Amino acid sequence: MSGPVQHRMVGVGLRSPHITQVLEQKPDIGWLEVHSENYFIPTSSARQQLRQLAEHYPISCHGTGLSLGSADPPDRRHLTQLKQLVDEIDPFAVSDHLSWSSVDGQFFNDLLPLPYTEEALTHFCRKVDQVQEFLGRQMLIENPSSYLSFSHSAIPEWEFIHQVQQRTGCALLLDLNNIYVSAFNHGFNCDQYIATLDASAVKEIHLAGFTVKQFDDGEIWIDTHSKPVSEPVWQLYRRWVQQHGRTPTLIEWDLDIPELPVLLAEADKATTIIMQEAANGQITTP
Repeated sequence: MSGPVQHRMVGVGLRSPHITQVLEQKPDIGWLEVHSENYFIPTSSARQQLRQLAEHYPISCHGTGLSLGSADPPDRRHLTQLKQLVDEIDPFAVSDHLSWSSVDGQFFNDLLPLPYTEEALTHFCRKVDQVQEFLGRQMLIENPSSYLSFSHSAIPEWEFIHQVQQRTGCALLLDLNNIYVSAFNHGFNCDQYIATLDASAVKEIHLAGFTVKQFDDGEIWIDTHSKPVSEPVWQLYRRWVQQHGRTPTLIEWDLDIPELPVLLAEADKATTIIMQEAANGQITTP
């Protein structure tokens, strides 16, 4: 099922504890997002389940393994498996991160931040161009959450990702929780970040919860996806809807995963915000 999500704009991240229940009950969800790498093997039971789900729901494929910011060349095997998955499932979006996670083919279990320099920008854009050409379609690039920055970074993150989008023609996956977490950790302004981006290029939004870690010398916020969406992030989302209208929106929950009704209730909160703003005349409904 290709093209933008037209009916219900809010989806949930599909995680293994919920797959059987979703297949059996077919809950009223706008769409599903899956982690691409979990479905690479065509003969696996996971791929078969995804085929069945794609008959009922629009699918978004969200990757974590392209390591677009790495100095390593694109992994042809990874790209080939991703293209086979995308060609078969025909998701309405294919995304990955503004990050890196490999050195000389060795992968880390983290999405690591880039130095925001002109050299890194040129390199990252080249990698995005290569992937988009290989897949034969536009990608979405997600803004990261981060907990440290490089002292020689010369470009603000929001300008860096804006330039990636402008130079490559990619779209953006705007993670509002990541912006909120990183804004606290690095001391920047969420609204300035969002205002810099081309809103028309934002094709998907992520909402999730975070964890506060206390230390003797202060605290740091961690993007754990283990809690309900925080109220300040809901406020950011409401402002987005007021200013830019409806955008396909995802609830992410990856750790301490709750029962499916709890996840769906979070999705309903996003739907309620959209409907409230429509009722207030801020946006139009389909």
